[in-house]
Amino acid sequence: MTHEEKRAWIMLVTAVLAYAAYVVVVLRRAGDTALTDVPYAGALLWTVGGAIVANIVLEIGLGVVNPRASRAKDVRDREIGRLGDHVGQAFVVIGAVSAMLMALAEWDFFWIANVIYLCFVLSSVLGSVTKVLVYRGSLPQW
Repeated sequence: MTHEEKRAWIMLVTAVLAYAAYVVVVLRRAGDTALTDVPYAGALLWTVGGAIVANIVLEIGLGVVNPRASRAKDVRDREIGRLGDHVGQAFVVIGAVSAMLMALAEWDFFWIANVIYLCFVLSSVLGSVTKVLVYRGSLPQW
């Protein structure tokens, strides 16, 4: 497994675990109240920040374990990285357009913030899954 594939796995796992933790916290706080009345901002910020910190710490640990691999990046790694980023960016656009439409329709801030967060997570997951699948298979030829 290459260094860049390990980085894709780290991003995939941290994104999924952080979002799962966020959903659990919000649903536990909800109880019998409406979701829009749940205090979600703190949990959202902590899980996003925690995912970023965890990702950085794990990648530093990966670089410490194998310092030479972190510097070696060939053409295939760059192409796979670019493909994964392009595939994942679709959800960033979907999230931005969805949030804009929800704001224009005057939806509650809870739903707007959560659709943006969900689309960021889906972007990370889809981009990482694409990278892992291409590393396991082959780079598509157009």
